[in-house]
Amino acid sequence: MLVIFSCFSITQAYAQRAGQSISVQYGVVTAGKQVDLNSGAVPQGAVVGGALGLASARGKKSSKRTRNTIIGAVAGSAIAGSAQGDTRGMIYSVALTGSAGEMQVVTDQREIRIGDCVAVEKAGETANLRRVSDGFCDEANAKAVEELAEESIEEASECEMAKDAVVNAATIEEAELAAVKMRLLCDD
Repeated sequence: MLVIFSCFSITQAYAQRAGQSISVQYGVVTAGKQVDLNSGAVPQGAVVGGALGLASARGKKSSKRTRNTIIGAVAGSAIAGSAQGDTRGMIYSVALTGSAGEMQVVTDQREIRIGDCVAVEKAGETANLRRVSDGFCDEANAKAVEELAEESIEEASECEMAKDAVVNAATIEEAELAAVKMRLLCDD
């Protein structure tokens, strides 16, 4: 799947981590397909979203990734619902606004529907999908959306920091609290 970015429809700013930038693009979900997240069925060029892959996406040592994955799973199913054995996820296709092409996002977020206007918040190799007002996907509102870029980046950055808190939790209690905060800040 080809992922095309257009400067017109991308909003970028620097996130909290040095060298890490966050981009926010808007688009309409055109397709959704349920997949088993353990099957390795991630299409080439797709970005990984939701809580899926939190620990592995952070470039930590293997032992810390394993510890964090276990903590995340215990913390209210933060990593792909694995605490209940549920490894279902979705591959969403998103038609980006401003002739920016289409993007695929593989995620454990299953509440998004075809036709939803979403913000695709990318930080490094991970992403978050958040349902937003249909107005963000209306080309007639491009100037207003551009003027809201700073607020959009701030929301995406808060979500990214919440995901980091899940990964960096040292105890199950910290992970449970961080997982709740992540759901509150990252979901629609």
